[in-house]
Parts: sequence; C-alpha cells; structure tokens
Amino acid sequence: MDKGTMVAEITEGGRVEGLFLVKEMNRGETKAGKPFLRLKVMDRSGEISGPVWDDAEALAPLCRPGSYLRISGQGDSYQGSPQLRINRITPVDGAAIDPADFIPGGDIDLRQLAVELDGLIAQVGDLHLKRLLSAIFIEDRELRRRFTIAPAAKTMHHAYLGGLLEHSVALGRLALAVSGLYPAVDRDLLLAGALLHDLGKTEELTYESYPFGYSNRGRLVGHLVMGAETVGVRAGQLPDFPAARLEQLQHLILSHHGRHEFGAPTLPMMQEAFILHFLDDLDAKLNYFARLGRQTPEPGYQWTEYQRNLERFLYLQGHPPEAPADPAATPPKEPKETAGPGDNHQPTSPEPPIRQKGLWG
Repeated sequence: MDKGTMVAEITEGGRVEGLFLVKEMNRGETKAGKPFLRLKVMDRSGEISGPVWDDAEALAPLCRPGSYLRISGQGDSYQGSPQLRINRITPVDGAAIDPADFIPGGDIDLRQLAVELDGLIAQVGDLHLKRLLSAIFIEDRELRRRFTIAPAAKTMHHAYLGGLLEHSVALGRLALAVSGLYPAVDRDLLLAGALLHDLGKTEELTYESYPFGYSNRGRLVGHLVMGAETVGVRAGQLPDFPAARLEQLQHLILSHHGRHEFGAPTLPMMQEAFILHFLDDLDAKLNYFARLGRQTPEPGYQWTEYQRNLERFLYLQGHPPEAPADPAATPPKEPKETAGPGDNHQPTSPEPPIRQKGLWG
C-alpha cells in the first residue's frame, strides 16, 4: 500500500495525502460547546498534530492511538508551529500496512552494537561483575533479545526499537572514558552500572507494537526497582557473589535518576553513582537534541519551538538531507543472536506528567 506523504515532507500550504499512525488522540470542546478531536499522527520521519473539527464523536472510535488513517488535507501552522489541517479521514486496515514506514528507528546497526556490548563486558576486570554481566546479557538468550530490541523510553530519548541497547552501549563508552580521566573512580563498578542501569526497561515498557506503552508492573513498580531486583536475583544465583558489591551496584541503578522528584528511590551517594547520573542525563539529552535537529531540514543554527520538558527554547543546527530519502530504508530489525565472548501546547497526553517518571528516564 502506497504510504504517500511523509510527515517530514509536509510544508505550510502544501497538499497532504498519505497514511499515518495515530500516536495520540485528545478530545476537546470549542467555546460554543462543539466537540472536536486533536490528533497527533506520525510516521518514521516525524510527527505532527492537527484538529478534527467535524463529526468528532463519530470519528473518535476510528482515531484511537495505534490506528492507521489515510488523511487528506494540507500543511498549516498554529502559533508558529507546524500543524496539519485535516479535511478527510479514512480508516485503514493495519494488516495491510508495513510497520517499518511508521515505527521510529534510530540510525543504528544493532548487530554491531550487540558485538560492542560483548566487548564492553570483556573489559570488566572484576570477575564477579563480569560473571554477573555475562549471566544477564549473554547466557540468558531471552533477556538479551528483549534488551536488544527494547526502546530506552516511551517518548523522550532513544524512543525507538534498539534504543535501549544504543543508550546502554553509549554509557559504557562514556564510563570507560571518564574512568580513564579519574583514576580514583571504580572503573568496573561504573561500567557495570552503565550497562545495567536501565535493565528494567525491558519489562517496564511494552514495545511489541506502536505506540510504546507501560506494562502494569512497569507503572506500579518502575524500571529502577525492577532492574535492581533482577540484578539481585541473578547475583544470588552466582556462587560467592559479594554482598557489598551487590549493594553498590544496586545503589547505582536505584539512584541514577539523581533526584527523588525524578523517580529515584535514593539519591547518589557514591562518586560512581554521581557520574552515572550525569552520563545518563548527558546521553539522553544529546539524543533528544539530535532528533530535533533531524526534524529541521534547513541548514544552520535556528530556534526550535518551545520545549516544555526542558522549559526553554533551543538553538540548534538543522540537518538538511544530503540525498533524497531511500524509500526502501527501514528501522533496524531484530538482530540474529550473536555469540558472547564465551561461546544490548496542545491538549496533553493521558500519561502521567513527565517529572513523575524522571525527565529522561
């Protein structure tokens, strides 16, 4: 089925005729009491919002998040931000859709990242920590599969299939770099914490289809506690794993959001925990900035629209495409298993406020 117009191709006044995935649907009323819908639709190139003024009640069941729609309309703007003027909506059977056109993907090679994950584990000198990492990421094939394909977040950063592996490997690289500059840092503990800090995301998030969501346990417990619990169970299955070492590692996992109001059960109290928190925040924000830059095709520095999660405008460089988009390009697929060394605004969404989960976690 022809995808038609991509979000990135929508310009003010330009004609829009294409298939889109509904990311959000919110109901509202005009001052006169007439119901309307505000949709946020997306494809792999970006997302855009637009109102549905007519027949809102009748169309609402067709516009639930996760639905596919053929939309006819044109590009518009609202308060300086791009908007979609929707003239006609037609539901489309998802069975006839190629999800690769709609699910966001990072510009990443998952097979290479999986190899790099194994290489980082091989660099851990502490034999207890190395054995734990191997038990989790290499010997447990199902957990490795989930860690390799899971996103790192629902919307904020690395919010695409494989994002968790990309984010964790990036933190592993940063951990090695920082520990090389500061000899007093426990390199092995920091590296293990970097690779394990978001392990609970494999259970907290649901990512079998799009939009990504939260599991019941993910909402009720959260990925920090879930990750620390998993690490505790796996360490308990290893002979003579030091209790003090487990406490240190769990502290890094539980405190990496940095502040109670961002969901951290405890605050960083070790230098490695402070470093992990800052590295996590750094990589998350840079990934977010990169995504905003890719959505801005004009070259040079320019202002973004207001970023509510950061409470500021951002002055970023746009990234004009160097060549026409390849219609055959797809988000990264799940990699084949690799052997380890011994044989990873408008009406608001009904989600909780971002600060309840931590800005970037």
